[in-house]
Amino acid sequence: MPITSRERLARVLDGSPAPGAFSVEVSVPARDVRLTVAGAGLISFPVKAPQAKRMIASARPARFGWGEQTLTDLSVRDTWEITPDQVTLTGLDWDAILAEVRDGLGLPAWARLRAEPHALLVYGKGQFFLPHQDSEKDDTMIGTLVVSLPSSHAGGELVIEHNGKTVAYQAPATEVTAAAFYADCRHEVKPVRTGYRVTLTCNLLLDSDPAGEATVEPSAEAARYLTEHFTTRVSRWKGNEGELPNRLVYLLDHEYTQRGLSWDRLKGPDAERAALLRAAAEDAGCEAVLALTEIKETWDTEPEQRGRGVDLTYIITSELTLSWWTGVPGGEPISLYVPDEQVCASVPSVNLKPYDSEYTGYMGNYGNTMDRWYRRAAVIVWPRQRAFAARAEASPSWALSELRVRIDAGDLVNARAAADSVAPFWTAPGPELLEPALRTAAALDDPGIALMLLRPFAVEWVTPAHAGGLAALAGRYGESWHRNLLDAWFGSPNTRRYTGDADRAGWAGGLPGLVAALRDTGAAATAGWLLAASWGWLDDDIRLWLRYPSPATRHKQLAELAKPLAGLLAAADGTALADEIVTILREHGDDVLRCLLPMLRAAGPGSSAPLMVLARDCERRLTVIADRPARADDDWSVPWPGGCGCELCGALGEFLAGRSERTLQWPLAEARRRHVKDQVSVAELPVKDEIWKFGSPHTLVLTKTDELFLREATARQDALASLEWLASASWL
Repeated sequence: MPITSRERLARVLDGSPAPGAFSVEVSVPARDVRLTVAGAGLISFPVKAPQAKRMIASARPARFGWGEQTLTDLSVRDTWEITPDQVTLTGLDWDAILAEVRDGLGLPAWARLRAEPHALLVYGKGQFFLPHQDSEKDDTMIGTLVVSLPSSHAGGELVIEHNGKTVAYQAPATEVTAAAFYADCRHEVKPVRTGYRVTLTCNLLLDSDPAGEATVEPSAEAARYLTEHFTTRVSRWKGNEGELPNRLVYLLDHEYTQRGLSWDRLKGPDAERAALLRAAAEDAGCEAVLALTEIKETWDTEPEQRGRGVDLTYIITSELTLSWWTGVPGGEPISLYVPDEQVCASVPSVNLKPYDSEYTGYMGNYGNTMDRWYRRAAVIVWPRQRAFAARAEASPSWALSELRVRIDAGDLVNARAAADSVAPFWTAPGPELLEPALRTAAALDDPGIALMLLRPFAVEWVTPAHAGGLAALAGRYGESWHRNLLDAWFGSPNTRRYTGDADRAGWAGGLPGLVAALRDTGAAATAGWLLAASWGWLDDDIRLWLRYPSPATRHKQLAELAKPLAGLLAAADGTALADEIVTILREHGDDVLRCLLPMLRAAGPGSSAPLMVLARDCERRLTVIADRPARADDDWSVPWPGGCGCELCGALGEFLAGRSERTLQWPLAEARRRHVKDQVSVAELPVKDEIWKFGSPHTLVLTKTDELFLREATARQDALASLEWLASASWL
């Protein structure tokens, strides 16, 4: 398989100046160093037990951070802590120490480090600090500096781990040592076996100094690979012409928080590689931002064996999601899946330590797998001419805001071009963006682009608060455009989208308020189009459920359409549409009562003239049902819509229609028996079935039951009760 341009780019970046280590130790002679502690006085070196005990008398048990809390738990951290204001430490050449730390950690020469004292710690026999990772206590904090003061002790090693590599530092008794490590390194202090261990811990801060940044010559090779990446179409499946990538995601090696992620506080090799990539991006006509990512990799593994870990064999899937990026004030939370063909790294994630993993053994359908999760920072690069689309895909809210800025500035041509660039991925912006999308679509004054921006929204998200935005559209585009938009919003039963907590029936129940708001804003035509589209949807649903073979489901679904029908008729009162709706409803069979009666209950008497007409129609239907004579004792005919029209359903229909025939013995093969039984079950017919398992084929025996008579009697009683309610509720 040929090497891609992004893979070549990763190799170029990996060849940048030699990276530094994740930790470094600096030794300093102790002869000029002086330590004074309030309450304990001047401390001489090496520290002996009496001096350590004097310091402990001025100390408190050390605390540690746990999420948002600061805790004291001696099972996690057992040491004594003295606050910086009680400590005076002189005689150290901090500039020389920090310069050596800077070089050892691989930071650029222009980086300016500061050591901010955090606490003086005294560890006695048996005291320790379990493995942990320091929190970033300042936006500029990139690591921790531990200054170990000469003391006679054994044990208490500082052990630092990063990406599977471990280093241990043992403070000598005669020298001052300063151990520095990045903030994403896990570390611990082993138990002290004898004597006392004394250290001053400092937050290691990296100050911004853009003016002092070393100029990085753009790499012509890196710029060339960037250009190739953005001009080469990528096909995700066979036969697909492919698309030009919108971005390149280059993964960094160290961990960063949102607060600590900035160009001038990158760690070790990240700083050099990012500087080179940034310069190459500028040379290739691209923009670059920093981002945080979430990565999940699923690996095939060798079966777990006793005494061995799991061996990873090959990667099955890799998923990367951008979760946050810079480039706007304060950064911006996002959620954007990035396909593999837009991702590269000099160090693969598998070579780093995941923050979580999960092993799944053999499950029958697939083999042994290991899921591994990582959090990695990244440099995101995109062509400058495609910058709007690259940002818009991750943040539709930003896109609409930026379009508004361009429109307000009078740059309508560029605003239209930018809006048009989001068409390939503008699929689900969310209900909270409907209002700005309506205003933006109207201001663009382009019917095609406006329809594209609004099409992904759902009608269930439209409220009276959107009346102004819809009115703005009414002033720009005509009836045909609005009907196309409403067709997209209502969709069909097969294309309806997820709308969260908003349901279509509940939304339609509030149509009177929405229509009134539209009319108040001068968008009466829009209100009319909306009502017509609402009836189109509701009419289709009513017809669908009237034809449904299961009576229980049919009745339930029709009843659920009662409130939206009441809302629609109330909103359409006084229009020709209301008369049309009433006419169509009166043409349906009596099952429509399952919708009309709950609708009347929901609306209340005297709500509107159309409802009064429907109430009288219900009275007529119910009177016919209530006056229907009781079925003769020998009439066993069963009403049935007719099934699927096949030969078996035809024979079944003849049996059901027979007045005197109550039992049918029907030799049928298994598949044919199943079809007949399914027809009886789906239609909930008052027919019992059994199988006589002798002979070939077996015999299906169908028997009509007394439920036939009970159902008709119940229907007459229900009709009488409904007539009484109509009269008592002043509908008649």
